Parts: sequence; C-alpha cells; structure tokens
Amino acid sequence: MRSLESMRTLQHRDPDEALVRQLRHGDDTAVETLVARYGAKVYQLALKITGNPQDAQEVSQDALWNIVSKIGSFKGEAALGSWIYRVTANAAYQRLRRRRPQERSWEDAVLRLDGEGKLAEPHEDWSPYVDDPVLVAEARRVIQEAVDALPDDYRVAFLLHDVEGLPNPEIARALDLSLPAVKSRIHRARLFLRRELGAYFDRVKSREAESLPALSETQH
Repeated sequence: MRSLESMRTLQHRDPDEALVRQLRHGDDTAVETLVARYGAKVYQLALKITGNPQDAQEVSQDALWNIVSKIGSFKGEAALGSWIYRVTANAAYQRLRRRRPQERSWEDAVLRLDGEGKLAEPHEDWSPYVDDPVLVAEARRVIQEAVDALPDDYRVAFLLHDVEGLPNPEIARALDLSLPAVKSRIHRARLFLRRELGAYFDRVKSREAESLPALSETQH
C-alpha cells in the first residue's frame, strides 16, 4: 500500500508535468500540445483583458512564445496552468498600458464610502427580479458595460479574480503589485459594479411605478 505522504503527492501532482518535461527537453510535439491545450484559454483571457481581438491575438502569440522560451524559469511551485495565466495576464496588462494612457480616473468610478470604507448607500434587495429572464439578460449587459468602464488596473484584477478564479497572491505576482493593492482593486471594482447594477434596478422600479397608474386606469 502507498503511504499517506505518497498519496498526497499524487493528488497534488501537476497534470501538465509531462508537458513541462517535454517543453524543457525541446520535444518537437510539445509546442503543439501546449497550443492545443491552452491556446484558446490564453486567447480568451487576453481578449477579456484587452477587449480587442487584434491585441488579444498578439498577446496570445507573445505569451505562448514566452512560455516556451522561458520554461526553464518555471519552478513548479504552482501548476503550469496557473503560471500560463500569470504570463498571459502580465502580457495583456502591459499591452493595455502601452496602447493608451489611462482614459478614466478611479474617482469617476468609485462608490460613495463611509469613513470605514463601507458602502454609504443602502443595500437593495434585487431578489424579486432574478426570475425575470428579460431583466436578467439586461442586468448581464449592464454588468458587462460596467466591467468595460472600469479603469484598466481595476478591471484586470477583477477579471483575474472573479472571472478566472486566480487567487490574490498569483494576481499580485502577475501584475507586480502588493497583496493589499490587489485586494483593494478587486473590492473597489465590486463596489462600482454593485452601484451600476443598483442604478439599473432603480430604473426598473421607476418604470414599474410609472406603469401602475396607467394599468389602474385601464382596469377602471
């Protein structure tokens, strides 16, 4: 029987361990395997961050090339997939910074907070609307537009954490930020999205309120 320690080693083994060895030894099929396994994921992440198909394509090519050429620097402290995400996120983030200056300051987007950094606005109950497919579809559009409107620094951190599921320490390494800075950006991005979603549901309630008098008149 295997020992408990050896079983744990097997459970935590990187499924890409063989691919890493092949890349390090310059195996002819390793690059094809890498692209087949991660090419689409790399492109989708780059597209989410840059918001531009051409930039995403170039970022993907650069990221995959860097992964192949710098595989020797991969220490195996995290899974290969996580390292690939970090390389891709960093390349996409740098492309954003070169592509244009920051177009919107965070002060344009930030929520009203109290002295303790908590929401100064009341929390609304949106549960009555979640069963309406039309409103849910509209709310998703509102959220996507709000994500696109975030300052680049905050959008990247939010996407990596809440969409891609990367832990904060990995995001910090990918973006060369401190852990508190990453947490702050994710937190403030969420607050902004909550405000935008709240404003949308306020408009929904206003439309409902305006329709009530008209409905009562038709019933009489």
